[in-house]
Amino acid sequence: MTWTELVMAAAPIQGDQPAVSDVRTGEVLSYAAFIRRVTRAAAGLRRLGLRYGDHVLVDVPLGATLPVAIHSVAWAGGVSVLGSCGAARMMITQAHYDPGTARVEQVFSFQPVAGAKPFGELVGERGLEFGPLAGPAVVVGGERMFGHDELAGDLRRLAARLVIGKDDVVINAVSESFRGLRVIDLAMMSGAHVVVAHEPSLVGCRVLAQERRATLVVAPYDLARRLLGDPLLRVVDERAVVSSLGL
Repeated sequence: MTWTELVMAAAPIQGDQPAVSDVRTGEVLSYAAFIRRVTRAAAGLRRLGLRYGDHVLVDVPLGATLPVAIHSVAWAGGVSVLGSCGAARMMITQAHYDPGTARVEQVFSFQPVAGAKPFGELVGERGLEFGPLAGPAVVVGGERMFGHDELAGDLRRLAARLVIGKDDVVINAVSESFRGLRVIDLAMMSGAHVVVAHEPSLVGCRVLAQERRATLVVAPYDLARRLLGDPLLRVVDERAVVSSLGL
């Protein structure tokens, strides 16, 4: 299985079960909606000219829309460049676009932005059936490129170490987008429900974990250290989800 196929693997079984909940926006993305949006948006990207290996700037915050944007590009065969500046074939943004710093041919936005088309215009009636088997997939930090094989292999190793199940509820208290995406990928691969918490305080994280009946929290070191000791809650330092990638 490729990287995106691994993330999609649980969708046929989980169906309308929640995959990603965004505490900040209230959005809840189901497994069925995820696979539908990704494959159909990928078809839209290809229809509008994206070709294998083309770069796409992705300026989307960690939340329910980030995995949709990243995996749509991946499924279409493009390379997501995390950031808002530089030259690329296209750009996907949440709510901001500066033509002076983003040199792109087309812009798609999840929220209304002058000069951009709605991301929803990419999502047609038919999806792209097959994604790429290999090749580059994501550029992080402006220079570090990861391929499908590397990301898929690392996900498998993480899954073997952290052992997340479909009944788990994962609090994603990660601050950085790529690390947060890896948490989402890992949880979805396992059929779990991941709740994006957006840098909560210690009290906020404990309250959220109790409200959502969470079984696992992935958080920055300082927060993770202070959360240790709860017998019902597993705690993981966010560095563990990218350490094998050298980040």
